[in-house]
Amino acid sequence: MASYVQDVVTDGRRSSGPRDLYEKLKWLTFFRLVVTTVLLGGTIALQLAEAASFLTRPLLALYGLTAAIFFLSAVYAWLLKYGPGHRFQAYLQIVIDTGIVSAIIFITGGFSSIFSFLYLVVVIYAALLLFRVWSLLIALLCGLQYGVLILLEYLAMVRPVIVDPLSLASNTEGPQLVYKVLMTWMACVMVALLGSLLAEQARRSRRELDAMEAHVKRVEKLAAVGEMAAGLAHEIKNPLASLSGSIQLLQEDMAADSTHRKLMAIVLRETDRLSALLNDFLLFARPPAKEPEPIDLEKVVAETVALFEKDTDCTRLVAIKAHLSSGVWVEMNPAHLRQVLWNLLGNAVEAMDGDGTVAVSMDLAPKGQVRLHIRDTGCGIPSEKLRLIFDPFYTTKARGTGLGLSIVHSILSAYGYRLDVNSQVGSGATFTINLNRIAPPRSASGRPDMT
Repeated sequence: MASYVQDVVTDGRRSSGPRDLYEKLKWLTFFRLVVTTVLLGGTIALQLAEAASFLTRPLLALYGLTAAIFFLSAVYAWLLKYGPGHRFQAYLQIVIDTGIVSAIIFITGGFSSIFSFLYLVVVIYAALLLFRVWSLLIALLCGLQYGVLILLEYLAMVRPVIVDPLSLASNTEGPQLVYKVLMTWMACVMVALLGSLLAEQARRSRRELDAMEAHVKRVEKLAAVGEMAAGLAHEIKNPLASLSGSIQLLQEDMAADSTHRKLMAIVLRETDRLSALLNDFLLFARPPAKEPEPIDLEKVVAETVALFEKDTDCTRLVAIKAHLSSGVWVEMNPAHLRQVLWNLLGNAVEAMDGDGTVAVSMDLAPKGQVRLHIRDTGCGIPSEKLRLIFDPFYTTKARGTGLGLSIVHSILSAYGYRLDVNSQVGSGATFTINLNRIAPPRSASGRPDMT
């Protein structure tokens, strides 16, 4: 069955959902606590080995910084449970962490501190949690803080707590200072770019995996239902046909003004409606086997859209816009593809109250695939209903069987294709058909056969 992804945006840059972000922030709080405890604990142990007193100025500074980090970790844990949105907390924690790293560098030697690499750690998890633009801003903030810290030390306006007097920035040549600050800043920016790129790829892969998992689960669920329902539908269809034929014979022997004749006309009408419903259900349960053949996707889609536009009951005040690419071939039975498109276009039109726009477009995807999108500007689908819209007989329409999307899925699944849907309330819905692209067929002359 078609998959649904609630957190997808068109540019693929949205970070993880609320629950996932909560888990990441929880692990970040724990990781920060462990790492800073180990680093500062090691520094304290080293200072104790060099100084006899526990109350020297460097140790007091380290005690204070360690206590501040533990206090902040407790505050973060409380905010995770009772505070505002997790996105705001991610921004807050990461910005504060840049300040903590600057404090660690200042206490442990400033220009000569070995802990400047911690800026890169902050930038890495900023790229994992936030958008690319935010990770770059965090990288620039780290470089700015480090540059200001080194500048103040060079001008002798501040003096690091733990430092060898010979290693002060004020005793170092200016070009060397500028070089180190620039290298630190460039390293932060490069890590932000690389980290955000890898994070975005991971998010896309996860969305694809979720889509495939949902697809497989729905296929397994409906396969068993379809097998049972197909047999039942056949058993109902046969006596229904006999009943309809008998009523027609009886109707011919009755007077033209007979009340019974009118009642039999009602019976025949409802019998035909029930027969149409059974045909749809059989199409969902067991799509008719038809040999797939190479088809020009642009040609079939354009023909279907043109035919659909002539149906005034479907189009009403809705405008249909097609943006198609030429030279794209797929393997499928044309009749099945037209039926899939007709059902999806019909649903898109019915989703709009009054005027609106339906956009049909296609784009080439990796791994030899092509995606066909049907977008509408309707009311959208609430998230709680997304997982139900492909179930048989589920419908929100006053007159509908709830089999249209189920038939679409069943037909596409028979070819190994997939249907995805993305929707937000008030912003319409987008149905995406994922097809396998093939090479254009060639005629006997060796040229592509465009017939």
